Amino acid sequence: MRVRFAPSPTGYLHVGNARIALANALLARRHGGHFLLRFDDTDVARSRAEYEAAIEQDLRWLGIAWDQTLRQSERLELYRAAADRLIAAGRLYPCFESEEELRSKREQRRRIGKPPIYDRAMLRMTAAQRATAEANGKTPYWRFKLSDKSVEWDDLVLGRRAVKLTAMSDPVLIRADGTPLYSFTSVVDDLETGITHVLRGEDHISNTGVQIDLIAALGGGDIKFGHLPLLMDEEGGKLSKRLDSISLRGLARDGIEPRALTSYLARLGSGAEPVPADMAQLAAEFDLSRFGHAPARFDGGQLRTVNAKVLHGLEFEQVRERLPPGATAAFWNAVRGNLDMMNEVRGWWDVVSGDIVAPMIEGESAFLAEALGCLPAEPWTPRVWSDWIEALKQRSGRKGRALFAPLRLALTGEDHGPELAALLPLMGRARVAERLRDAAA
Repeated sequence: MRVRFAPSPTGYLHVGNARIALANALLARRHGGHFLLRFDDTDVARSRAEYEAAIEQDLRWLGIAWDQTLRQSERLELYRAAADRLIAAGRLYPCFESEEELRSKREQRRRIGKPPIYDRAMLRMTAAQRATAEANGKTPYWRFKLSDKSVEWDDLVLGRRAVKLTAMSDPVLIRADGTPLYSFTSVVDDLETGITHVLRGEDHISNTGVQIDLIAALGGGDIKFGHLPLLMDEEGGKLSKRLDSISLRGLARDGIEPRALTSYLARLGSGAEPVPADMAQLAAEFDLSRFGHAPARFDGGQLRTVNAKVLHGLEFEQVRERLPPGATAAFWNAVRGNLDMMNEVRGWWDVVSGDIVAPMIEGESAFLAEALGCLPAEPWTPRVWSDWIEALKQRSGRKGRALFAPLRLALTGEDHGPELAALLPLMGRARVAERLRDAAA
């Protein structure tokens, strides 16, 4: 098995890209296959070296490794040779119409009730007419003559699929400036590198019909195609540009763990519960037959739930370098069970070792003054919280929420969070006393 992930280095990877890259990596890993990273960078105007580097960094962040890297910009001679073969076979033909002329043709066909597809007028052009056009300064672009048939294949995900080529325009494979287009270069590369399975999004179904015809015209190759259903938003609508453009870098900045994202994306649309798993586990269970045919819903809340589970299971040594300077294992063990995102750590570090604004708690001044009066002297033992609470319970007569809620709010500024029994020794008596005084004022 040989698979590939072929991004265009014209921007950062987003969740849609990541899902396809991950699916290909897991498919290859499960079957002991070869995973190729190919940069489709023939769009010179938009491709950037910094985006290429960013894509590689993001894939590594996800835990995705690849066996080989190719760049289409370094393979132009290969595409020229393939184009010459198609021209010689009569399957690639030159066209000279301007965009304005093509638009006019499409409108004419619509007016008479015909589909607005290309009429193949340039196939009837004589050698003399072509010479005249070129003498007048026109440079041809090149179209691929589609077969007059339907193309069918057994999709790895969606089952039997068909594309009616006669309902499509002959696609442009080479621009007038000589630049080859994706639908052409992709097929040439897939054949030349021995790709056996192409797994991508459902939006490529029509492209697949064209590419199967092109594969046959170039001499053939047994390539199997699979198309994952597209992602939808939480309400079942088309995934908005806002969500679709969520970059992996943005998710990382927000505190999403790579293991959470891979665990979520690998199972999205398969019916399997998205629980934390490493890449070996994900690969072992990855099965395209489990994926449904309906669009999958990208649920940010569900991703955050998986992320929280990942964080709750991380040990101190796994996160030491990402914690604030001075943070200890005791601090991490105290707060990790209350984290949804890694960037929340900073707030709890401020609670135990920095400054927070103690809120005014209406009607609780007397109780907080009592709490201050009961606060044990240092040194504090691990039982300081239970000793303090027991004494305060006896003095105030309070219990349950009436006892605990004002203390939590005064000491942390939050109405929920890590156990105060774990936080209190980290805060120290002076800090606790100061916050009680401020809240009681």
